[in-house]
Amino acid sequence: MSPSAGQAPPVDHALEDIEVDLFVRALKLRHGYDFSQYAPASLKRRVLQLVHSQHTGTISGLTHRVLHEPAFLPEVLEGLSVPVSEMFRDPEVFRALREQVFPVLASYPQINIWQAGCAHGQEVYSLAILLEEAGLYERTQIYATDFNEAALRHAQEGIYPAREAQLWSRNYLAAGGSHTLADYYSARYELIKLDQRLRRHVIFANHNLVTDEVFCEAHLVLCRNVLIYFSDPLQDRTLALFRDSLVRGGYLCLGTRESLDFAPSAIDFTPVNSALRIYRLGSRSEGVD
Repeated sequence: MSPSAGQAPPVDHALEDIEVDLFVRALKLRHGYDFSQYAPASLKRRVLQLVHSQHTGTISGLTHRVLHEPAFLPEVLEGLSVPVSEMFRDPEVFRALREQVFPVLASYPQINIWQAGCAHGQEVYSLAILLEEAGLYERTQIYATDFNEAALRHAQEGIYPAREAQLWSRNYLAAGGSHTLADYYSARYELIKLDQRLRRHVIFANHNLVTDEVFCEAHLVLCRNVLIYFSDPLQDRTLALFRDSLVRGGYLCLGTRESLDFAPSAIDFTPVNSALRIYRLGSRSEGVD
């Protein structure tokens, strides 16, 4: 039976799944970006959002542009990477880092922090502010990585809509900030620009958690709101990558939406704050110094 006049035809989900598979294969073969191990439902949702925002009509239309329009790639990666965040997002996580992790990091003469999946940089600058207030920033190097070049450029600029400032200020205070967030930015033309001094110990770099290897030797790795988009095997690979990047006794912060509980790497970590998914490298049986 054909659809009634004015009604859209029923969605062929099986056909959509084939189209998504072909799109993923085209993206990998043409440009080298592999999304094959991303969580299928989440990936399909973002691909369909791209179809809508780019007016390609179908996923196949999106694939055609990926294959034949190299300049289209940044827009695709921007749509697939979901670089959405806010400063001091989940402020209780930042408060826990300040109160439970920073005092231990203070014992190191040099501190390396890897912020994986840094998106537009809000969490990087949040971390820099709290490190500054804790007196640790001068001996800290933050490596902020993402596979999305457009997101990295945005992060390096440190410019954001001023409408976000009120929420971010509340988050900052809830995270244990000791001043006011306005001390760290200037406002102009409905935009805020974070103080350049917050970038003096940040290196922004391209790194793909799907294909790349250990990035640095870190005392703290933060990766929040990323693993939920990965399949179980890719989550396991990424967690092993973080484990291999950490110094003995180093910290891993996953935030509130991800967990080590069912990962093979769980045996290598001791929970520091189970509710907020903060762990320390060193098994329960071995303990950590």
